[in-house]
Amino acid sequence: MTKTQQPTLADVRKWPATVSVPQAATAIGCSKSHLHERIKRGDSPVKTIPLGARHVVVTADLVRLLSGEDRATG
Repeated sequence: MTKTQQPTLADVRKWPATVSVPQAATAIGCSKSHLHERIKRGDSPVKTIPLGARHVVVTADLVRLLSGEDRATG
């Protein structure tokens, strides 16, 4: 996978338990600044974990989003 190529769902399933916001943004297909802003506003489409001044994205929740699973049942 190159930097400009969007990962497939199969690729994302192989990622570690948490990933960086830029990596998650690439998988979702949005800019890292857009995802950072949504996290800051509290309406991120994926679960995040705050680590000091930064956040990491929970890969299982990213998989849920990309596979179209309902958050309530996923």
